[in-house]
Parts: sequence; structure tokens; C-alpha cells
Amino acid sequence: MATLKMTFSLDRETATRLQQAAQRLGKAKSEVVREAVAEYAARVGRLSESERRELLRSFDRLVPAIPARPVTEVEAELAQVRSARRTGGRAGARNTAGTK
Repeated sequence: MATLKMTFSLDRETATRLQQAAQRLGKAKSEVVREAVAEYAARVGRLSESERRELLRSFDRLVPAIPARPVTEVEAELAQVRSARRTGGRAGARNTAGTK
């Protein structure tokens, strides 16, 4: 892997933590930074714990609202919708505006 030399400014506390982590792990500071950036980048885009909990609450609220229908009934309705699309619309749903 080719490396690039870069310069960063760190506050004293962060620099101290970096030094301590490098010593504790027996690694170069640049290696600790590479691993930290890789780990951080892997987490970016994942849901936070609060976002995950909110989505689960939404799921728990919405799933019970899904009507329980037999699969055959759903398949029959889908077949009717597909057929209606091919023939210009369902008989009961045609636009009757302007007619008496």
C-alpha cells in the first residue's frame, strides 16, 4: 500500500490519547490513526442507536396495521389489477366525471 505524508493538527488531549494508544498497542501512531479512520469510516452511514430504536418502534406500530388476508385473495386482486392495466382500467374505477 502506497502511503501519503500528511500533516494534521490535534488538540493536546487527542495527541496524548494517540500516543498512549500507540504505546499500549505497540504500534506506530500513523498505524493507530489508519485503523481508527478505517473503523470510523465503516460506522459512518450506519444508523445510530436512537435512529435504530425509532425505526423499530415504527415497524412495531405499522406491522399490526397490515390487514391479514389470504394469499389467494391478494393474488386474485393483483391479477385483476394487472388485467385492468392492460385493458384501460378496472370497471368499477373508471372515471365517470361529467356523465349522468
